[in-house]
Amino acid sequence: MTSDPLHRPRAPSAALEAALYVDDLAAAEHFYGTILGLETVARVAERHIFYRVGNTILLIFDPTVTIIGSDNPQLPVPGHGAHGPGHFCFAADAAEITAWHDWLIAARIPIEADFHWPNGARSIYFRDPAGNSLEIAEPRLWE
Repeated sequence: MTSDPLHRPRAPSAALEAALYVDDLAAAEHFYGTILGLETVARVAERHIFYRVGNTILLIFDPTVTIIGSDNPQLPVPGHGAHGPGHFCFAADAAEITAWHDWLIAARIPIEADFHWPNGARSIYFRDPAGNSLEIAEPRLWE
């Protein structure tokens, strides 16, 4: 196969999944399932929890386990993982962001930043128990 740019397929049209890494799956499950209210899609004890976020799946992995690739020939997923805080941004409109701000404060989740971008879109930033940076922003941020 050549890498001729004239034959490159069109750019991907959507993100299907994104991953964050945590060292405590129980704390992550409480945070993402109870505090944020995300729907659990799959869970494998001591390995991962997957959540539905609209049309995207948020993968929460324990990197000490996922660094080792699969030994199942039917699912030959290579080893992967990261250490240190990552980032994930949820989309919400202005009224939803205000509601999330108030909910997170009531749940004793500190808001690290709450501001409007130069185009007027609002973002709030906070952290999950593993230290990952989470953001809730108006989608017009990228318009």
